[in-house]
Amino acid sequence: MQFRTFRATALATVIVASAFATSSVALAQTYPAKPIKFVVPFPAGSATDVVGRVLAEALGKEFGQSIVVENKAGAQGTIGAGEVKNAAPDGYTLLVTTSTTQAAVVSLLKKVPYDPVKDFTPIGKIATTPFVLITNDKVPATDLKSFIAYVKANPGKVRFGQGSSGSWVSGSLFASMIGGDMQMVPYKGIPPAITDMLGGSIEVVFADLGNAQAQIKGGKVKAFGVTSTRRAPQLPELPAITEQVPGYELVPWFALVGPANLPKDIIAKLESGMKKVLANAEVKSKMNGAGLDIDSTDAAGLAKLIDSEVKRWGQLTKAAKIEAE
Repeated sequence: MQFRTFRATALATVIVASAFATSSVALAQTYPAKPIKFVVPFPAGSATDVVGRVLAEALGKEFGQSIVVENKAGAQGTIGAGEVKNAAPDGYTLLVTTSTTQAAVVSLLKKVPYDPVKDFTPIGKIATTPFVLITNDKVPATDLKSFIAYVKANPGKVRFGQGSSGSWVSGSLFASMIGGDMQMVPYKGIPPAITDMLGGSIEVVFADLGNAQAQIKGGKVKAFGVTSTRRAPQLPELPAITEQVPGYELVPWFALVGPANLPKDIIAKLESGMKKVLANAEVKSKMNGAGLDIDSTDAAGLAKLIDSEVKRWGQLTKAAKIEAE
């Protein structure tokens, strides 16, 4: 009797395990069977928002399923990232992340509500963009050299707005490397910082290339340099800041991640879909038009990048003389 009971229990266990495995495979094969949500941890109009919306539209068409973009801005992107961390690992809630939320916050904030490595599943890197040093027209400088002289002659009086770790570290690192002192003013994103700069509340913003381009074309700002090591093709007349400040460089990146323990088959499908749409000429054109350069990797490549970037941003933060808040 005991032997028969054992056999029955064992058989039931095998049946349950087999059914679970079959349902998991079926889930992956039919994924996505309903709309997907992309959480963007920065406000509408930000570079991260543009990346999320371009990718959502293209990937939605590829999958034959709608992808909804939801902006959850604040606290250097940790509010939106925290929401995705706590989501079910079923592929229906994903994070359009950045070097801010997935690396820099570890060094910039004393308390981060997640582990950027352990609490997320890497899916793939998407793009990069440099920042542009822009000021309002009240700043009495005509080029990068004269702007540096202006900052050094007015210690603590020049205010720069930051709406992400990239803009924060860009400004602080710049001030540190020229031997100057600028006052940092925090914002929920770069667009509101630019609005205040135009209104005269602050003088400077290190803005992503897309947002900077729009202001430059409108003739509303002065632009003095880009944070990449080479001049940006979109703004070839602007020098790379490193031309005047040797060794200066900061180029943020954007990627897609999900909650921890995302099934491998779903990761593979998302990887495959991203690879296909990021190679599409129309998608490239939209990204480039917004000041973004497609620079993609697979999940394994993104995992290595995140690990190395946590360390690199720690070094940048130290060089910029930033104390965690």
